Amino acid sequence: MTATVQPSGSVQATGLLQDKVMIVAGVGGGLGRSIAVRGAAAGADVVLVSRTESYLDDVAKEVVDLGRRAITVPADLTSENDARGVVEQTLAAFGRIDTLVNNAYLMPSMVDFSQTDFQHIRDAFELSVLGSLRMSQLCTPSLAQTQGSIVMVNSMVLRHSDPTFGSYKVAKSGLLSMAQTLSSEVGPLGVRVNSIAPGYIWADTLRGHFAEVAEQTGTTVDALYTATAANCDLRRLPEPDQIADTVTFLASDLAYAVTGQCLDVNCGEYHH
Repeated sequence: MTATVQPSGSVQATGLLQDKVMIVAGVGGGLGRSIAVRGAAAGADVVLVSRTESYLDDVAKEVVDLGRRAITVPADLTSENDARGVVEQTLAAFGRIDTLVNNAYLMPSMVDFSQTDFQHIRDAFELSVLGSLRMSQLCTPSLAQTQGSIVMVNSMVLRHSDPTFGSYKVAKSGLLSMAQTLSSEVGPLGVRVNSIAPGYIWADTLRGHFAEVAEQTGTTVDALYTATAANCDLRRLPEPDQIADTVTFLASDLAYAVTGQCLDVNCGEYHH
């Protein structure tokens, strides 16, 4: 196993997941893509799952270019049949499952509770919590055979109660509670369950948001970045690959004694 330090400061660990099979449930253009590609760089074959089929082929090509195998499975993880199909296609293609990464989520409406549409909360809970639980249930028999792991992608909303984030916090708090209970239930089978809680992620979505705010307020994206990063110990915001490396660690044998934990990945914005 070798490790190469990248210019951004993140570490690409080659061999941490050598010949493992990783399901990434929730592949998009940001963090989900990075989790899949960094997993492949660490030696994993990857199953790419998304409701938005257009994301999948491009990410699959990146995985294959790294010398690993990939299959794409368009699926709605609120559907029992779709979720079951993901597991069946994974086992048909690779014969095993070593890691499940639950990254699928729906951002609920960002308004105060006094104005909240309850259907938005139901929809977010259905995908973020029940969809992740459904995938975890279906994968557990195979994960028990490989002494594998589950990683839940949570959020820094666990650590604050800022206005308009309430609906999102309800869903993500439910996801954390579910992950902790699941860890206790499947631990005797040798399956580890952990969570990560990223803060701001310096990628296209946040860049676009900063650009809009900068235009509205007469400032610059750089100034907004500096002001936001000033609240972080490292004075910078994490990038998708750097957060994905933490997922790789939790999925690897380096975290063999780690389960039931939630690891904050926020460059020191919050301490937990």
